[in-house]
Amino acid sequence: MTTTTTAVLVPLLPFLGAAFGLLLGRRAPGFVRPLAVLPTLAAAVLAVVVAARQGGGAAVDAATQLTPTGSVPIELALHIDGFAALVAVLVGVVATCVQLYSTGYLRDDPRYSSYAALVSLFTSAMLLVVYSGDLMVLLVGWEIMGICSYFLVGHYWETEAARSASLKAFLVTKLGDVPFLFGLFALAADAGTFRITGVLNAVTSGDLHHPTLIALLLLAGVAGKSAQFPLHTWLPDAMAGPTPVSALIHAATMVAAGVYFIARLLPVFAASAAALVVLAVMAAVTMVGSALAALAQDDIKRVLAYSTVGQLGYMTGALAVGDRGAAVFHLLSHGAFKALLFLGAGVIIHAAGTNSLAAMSRMRGLSKRIPDAFWTVTVALLALAAIPPFAGFFSKEAVLGAAEHAAVGEAHLALGSVPTAAGWTVLIAGLLTALLTAAYATRLWLLAFFGRGPQEAPDHGKQPLAMNAVLWVLFIPTAAFGIAAPVLPDWFDGNALTPTLVTSVLGTGLALAGALIMYGAWRHTTAVAARRPIGAVAVDPDAAPAVSEEEAIATHAAAYGDNAGAPDPADPGRLLLGPLHAPATCGFHLDAAYTALFVRPVRAAARLVRFLDREVVDTYVNGAGTGARWLGTAVRRAQTGNVQTYLGALLAGSLVLAVAAVLVATGTGA
Repeated sequence: MTTTTTAVLVPLLPFLGAAFGLLLGRRAPGFVRPLAVLPTLAAAVLAVVVAARQGGGAAVDAATQLTPTGSVPIELALHIDGFAALVAVLVGVVATCVQLYSTGYLRDDPRYSSYAALVSLFTSAMLLVVYSGDLMVLLVGWEIMGICSYFLVGHYWETEAARSASLKAFLVTKLGDVPFLFGLFALAADAGTFRITGVLNAVTSGDLHHPTLIALLLLAGVAGKSAQFPLHTWLPDAMAGPTPVSALIHAATMVAAGVYFIARLLPVFAASAAALVVLAVMAAVTMVGSALAALAQDDIKRVLAYSTVGQLGYMTGALAVGDRGAAVFHLLSHGAFKALLFLGAGVIIHAAGTNSLAAMSRMRGLSKRIPDAFWTVTVALLALAAIPPFAGFFSKEAVLGAAEHAAVGEAHLALGSVPTAAGWTVLIAGLLTALLTAAYATRLWLLAFFGRGPQEAPDHGKQPLAMNAVLWVLFIPTAAFGIAAPVLPDWFDGNALTPTLVTSVLGTGLALAGALIMYGAWRHTTAVAARRPIGAVAVDPDAAPAVSEEEAIATHAAAYGDNAGAPDPADPGRLLLGPLHAPATCGFHLDAAYTALFVRPVRAAARLVRFLDREVVDTYVNGAGTGARWLGTAVRRAQTGNVQTYLGALLAGSLVLAVAAVLVATGTGA
């Protein structure tokens, strides 16, 4: 097969698996798992073949025009460069791991067939975004991911948390998609095409007349899809979905799509210095704010969710300083270790019977119950904290190195230099976030695996083989992907991705300092860990993993209440954050602010419209009907059925008409 044909099959195979999975899910349940795993695995293998053939060389381009539109044409186009080739491999590998993991995790779930089909469709949509060479076709994949996330996050629809989280994810991302759509139209109007290559040529030739407006409109969509401030609030709540879905969303699909989109069209954003500064500020606020929030979370998955928001901030920060190679490098390494962290969290939640770190800190021996998860998650947390020699160290240092070059005025793009303000903003925020990231990673590790309390962690045997095997598969790139740093520039733009001395020393030093400070705080608070936390419960630990997680989600709020108002003295994060802990737990009250600024006014306007519709508009409509009804009543009373009455009325009417005629005639004669 040609490279083009092979590339077409990569998104097509998961799509076919989803279609047949939905059709055969109830009629032939024995085919559900093969249809979930095999097409996704085949797509991953073909993505590797495409990457090997592309080899970091010239981009593979192919296109065929759809029905003529009469204006800007829309084409089914492929554009596969080094970025697309490697990101597609990441998507395929992580999606395959998620499908394999789900066969064990959701083995007793009655809705597994629809779940697996939606995961395959989700994967297909992301691969379409990655390989697409036309912005309108890319938009199709972009929107399919949105609707898939709605259904997958709401998989446990029996729980209120899942229902509200799925709706929130859909609405917040759609809020960003509206300006994103206008940005695409404005971009095509200036460039005269939706083809990515044509858009980039228009930018190079100076034919883009509104670069700042277009870039800011597109940034709104990216902020929603990639959970960047101020549209990041949906992602922590999306943890109400199954853990494998969280791994897929956070590691390789939905949230990665926004970063990848900017990387594809970076010259469009680089054409506006103002857009780069806005992107840098957005990244800085996202990084620092999410890291502080992660320090205050009690739910292990919410810690990882805020961690994802912060790591995406690193990626957008790298793009703000003009280095898309560093951004995609961190996207690839983050995809590996974040998928491992989420899938490992699923094992931990099942073993502990709760998703509460406060409850886990009162359990002894959890690490011995789940040794596979303990060792793999430990390495993944080291990668998250950017401790050498693991993958996260190399990719994060590439971002900090790019920010350092921009800060000192050494970063240059085809259309000019990167603003030094953007460089300093990303560099300072990135270093501060390195300290905070190591702190919350250490907190999670200590509370989850080194609990001290009166009860032993429940023991209900080993986890399913598929779940543990996937952890070790993802362990390999988590531990070793950093060695690819010297060769990746050949696949990207040629900029060096190896760590620089200054940022490496600063970043690693701050990370070690954050870990040591958290360890000291934990030693200080661990003496009170033997006390039972307020309302602590452990749900049914002997249930299947998915059932255990669903029950943990449903009972967590009821059992623990508002963590900000029910202090746990054994939490080192509370000790370190001090007065910041309460607002950080609630995401700095952004949801409350949005409720006050948007939700309440919209609801008030809706109530006003309803009042006007019922009391004003309906009054006229109902009045017309009432008048007709009264007239009908009057006429109906005249219909007695008595012939004498009818004749009397006829004679009386005739007499009245005769008298009237005489009077008229007399008056006329006078």
